[in-house]
Amino acid sequence: MADHYEVLGVSRDASQDEIKKAYRRLARQLHPDVNPGEDAAEKFKLVTHAYDVLSDEDSRRRYDMGGDANGGFGAGGFGGFGDIFETFFGAGSGARNARPRSRRERGQDALVRVNLDLGDVVFGTHRDIEVDTAVLCETCQGSCCQPGTSPVTCDVCGGSGHVQRQVRSLLGNVVTSQPCGTCEGFGTTIPNPCVSCGAQGRVRSRRTVSLDIPAGVETGLRLQLPGSGEIGRAGGPHGDLYVEVTVAPHPVYSREGDDLLATLEVSMTDAILGTSTTIDGLDGKVELDIRPGVQSGDVLTIDGRGITPLRGSQRGDLRVGVQVVTPTKLDSAQRALIEDFAKKTKAPAPKLSQFQPGLFSKLRDRFRSH
Repeated sequence: MADHYEVLGVSRDASQDEIKKAYRRLARQLHPDVNPGEDAAEKFKLVTHAYDVLSDEDSRRRYDMGGDANGGFGAGGFGGFGDIFETFFGAGSGARNARPRSRRERGQDALVRVNLDLGDVVFGTHRDIEVDTAVLCETCQGSCCQPGTSPVTCDVCGGSGHVQRQVRSLLGNVVTSQPCGTCEGFGTTIPNPCVSCGAQGRVRSRRTVSLDIPAGVETGLRLQLPGSGEIGRAGGPHGDLYVEVTVAPHPVYSREGDDLLATLEVSMTDAILGTSTTIDGLDGKVELDIRPGVQSGDVLTIDGRGITPLRGSQRGDLRVGVQVVTPTKLDSAQRALIEDFAKKTKAPAPKLSQFQPGLFSKLRDRFRSH
């Protein structure tokens, strides 16, 4: 007879906890339900017998003193085996008292995408969104049965949703439980399924969802509408609807946080003398005063004409970068005037300075510094 300690792979002074852990590990590997080989079955019997002897203090003491290798089957050993078997293989009162699962399930979440213009983002907007998803079957109202009929108790599992089978072990017949294959664990069958939904309790349909899109959204943001997704099987609760936003690029304006950015082309004479102009903002006309001597790269800021933030009420700013446009084609009279102006102003000669990466980079840096 093999040494019980060697069978379990523990030392002779191992604690009860170490013995129990060793048995748990070996039982998981060798049980006939997991490992059907004949060799594994024999090893499982040896492991179980070793554990039964060593898990009881009296039988272990007799075994250590050279007594009968069969030891004694104390209450501790037998009870320990039952606890472990229930943990690993689903036996015991928990399996016997298992309930059938419900046909009603929560519906899946749905995702739709909506395209917006930058102008829609300033104050928010409203959209009616078409959603193709599952809705309640009007024929059966989620019962999954033809009108006038109902589910019947499964004659295989008796309505429990589970069937039991016996497994022979060293300790006798052990009962395990698994879902009933006839009713799929529901405990009932549907002899007269609804022809409209195929016993699903729901059908595919297109419906309209009204959505108020808040100001300040940006590309990639997802808005959640709880309970607006598809309905669950057998009339189960709705899932959620997620709306993913895409904001189309604007031909003039770009966005930085809650601020709007644009570039204003100013003639050389207006840059020298200054002027006033009106531009089209995303929410109406905007008056701009251009001071005399304005330079390319200067930024004009109009407070509160940007985007309303997603969380808050204080709008961002409209920031306009100036680009002075130098004329490239002059007639003789215009050229004469410019030459006369140059002589009278005595402008300094061109001077070498540090490399500038360009107007747009300069504007970007100015934008960020404001």
